Amino acid sequence: MIEAITFDFWDTLAIDDSDEPKRKALGLPSKAEARARLFADWVTRRYPHIDRERALAAYTYANQNFRQAWHGEHRTPGIASRIYDAYDYLGLRPPPGKFARLIREVDELIREIEDMEIRVQPDFAPGLHPVLEQLAQHYRLGIISDTIHTTGRGLRYLLQRQGLLRHFRHCIFSDEVGASKPDPEVFRRAAQGLGVPLERLVHVGDRESNDVEGPLAVGAKAILYVGIVDRGSDRTRAHAVCRHFAELPAIVRRLSAAFVPQPSVWGPRG
Repeated sequence: MIEAITFDFWDTLAIDDSDEPKRKALGLPSKAEARARLFADWVTRRYPHIDRERALAAYTYANQNFRQAWHGEHRTPGIASRIYDAYDYLGLRPPPGKFARLIREVDELIREIEDMEIRVQPDFAPGLHPVLEQLAQHYRLGIISDTIHTTGRGLRYLLQRQGLLRHFRHCIFSDEVGASKPDPEVFRRAAQGLGVPLERLVHVGDRESNDVEGPLAVGAKAILYVGIVDRGSDRTRAHAVCRHFAELPAIVRRLSAAFVPQPSVWGPRG
């Protein structure tokens, strides 16, 4: 039977980029443009010999490094790491013994970028709140989410503001554990944190490569959620497709009823 359910965050619990129309209404640039501007403004004020185009090129370079680590190595370096890469590109990164000065220098910039989605907040999925209330009465709920700009700390804040954090017994955020989906480690840690074998866990998310292939590889179950964006439900290997959160309790019950016991697959104990 199913004992635990984990959820992706972006485009599953919360609607990615639903804050962009709000930003536009406030006269603010897009998040991508705002982040690049913040970095370029920061660098050119402090280092007048660096022109704006080169500063923007450095930020682009750092984001390319991030995407390589995310997609190729299944880890999500934080904003600090990206800024340090950009500083490297500009020849500004100090030698190892001088990192403390650089950390102090860029701390404010890091916070500005990390908190952008906290200051102008995203919308959450339709029908989510009553369904989580219902599911939490019968299953152990958790989150497994990659963190791209907003940290696990920030995502917890967004959940708290929605009154949802209380439903989740354990959260795995990639910036906190050093690995991202579909790395088996994140699913093992989630199962261990929720106190269930992996075969009794089902993960709900919107991306085939991360939220379906990831749990299937470790013996967990997968539900592809397409209530916000459908990235190919006609080709999914998931055990089920959920088109609206109102359907989710019945889907989980159906998977639980069809459960066939397997040798327990536990995450590493530490």
